[in-house]
Amino acid sequence: MDQHLNDDYLARELRADVRNGLTADPRQLPPKWFYDARGSELFEEITRLEEYYPTRTERALLEQHAAAVARATEAKTLVELGSGSSEKTRLLLDALVAHGTLGAFVPLDVSASALSAAVTSLTEAYPGLSIRGVVADMTRHLRHLPDGDSRLVAFLGGTIGNLVPGERSAFLSSLRSVLHEGEWLLLGADLVKDPTVLVPAYDDPAGVTAAFNRNVLHVINRELGADFDPAAFGHVALWDPRQEWIEMRLRSHRDQRVRIEALDLDVPFPAGSELRTEISAKFRREGLTTELEAAGFTPRHWWTDERNWFSLTLAQAT
Repeated sequence: MDQHLNDDYLARELRADVRNGLTADPRQLPPKWFYDARGSELFEEITRLEEYYPTRTERALLEQHAAAVARATEAKTLVELGSGSSEKTRLLLDALVAHGTLGAFVPLDVSASALSAAVTSLTEAYPGLSIRGVVADMTRHLRHLPDGDSRLVAFLGGTIGNLVPGERSAFLSSLRSVLHEGEWLLLGADLVKDPTVLVPAYDDPAGVTAAFNRNVLHVINRELGADFDPAAFGHVALWDPRQEWIEMRLRSHRDQRVRIEALDLDVPFPAGSELRTEISAKFRREGLTTELEAAGFTPRHWWTDERNWFSLTLAQAT
């Protein structure tokens, strides 16, 4: 594996994000800090919930259209951003291997442990492929992707929605800058739909998403010597119709003051005050097309399910 992150880098990033986020108005944290080992386990549990439609809907789309992706791109190298376990990506790998063009797979993820496990499993499953993991932050280190020709970059799971519009623009432009003309992006994006479907996907009655949301407080306690009481914060999931995104927040049940020892920082949380921990933007086809074209991509294929809940866009660098 190519290692572009180390413990010092991650520690500095966490310190900066927590200090900046908890002293901002409104308070907010980036969602990447959910994903320690426990957070990753909880998210895998979320993807199996009946209410959480994105994972199974995207998987069904990949099952239907992976062969078409292989035919259109004839990719020699598949790159996956935010790869995690790469389970859904096996559908693309199978299609590209069957098409006869694929020679290499490059998964990129911020978690070295998750990436190492995925690389080991995939190397056993696909002995004919060159598989090399890249431990990096996809919002900062795309320049470290191996060069080549006929690359297909997969960015799945609706993760693009965790970025606000300015961040999305910067990310897509950065990705375009490392691709050659004619190379490809396969983008999975969740679509705008009735809030009665959206909100339960982020606020399940079993409380799994609530535990996932509070996990960021456990991470800060462990890594920065904080004294958050996670039980003193309620999980909130709201649909913002103006921004067309879901917001996840943590709401203080009572007046409290949190000490973060590593930052020498005391943060008051009056009763009812909130900390935003994630946005998950939902898209319309025309808006997504506009954003891709502004970054230098031309959409070539658009696939969605029969309910128009989730989309796959195959776009070419032009």
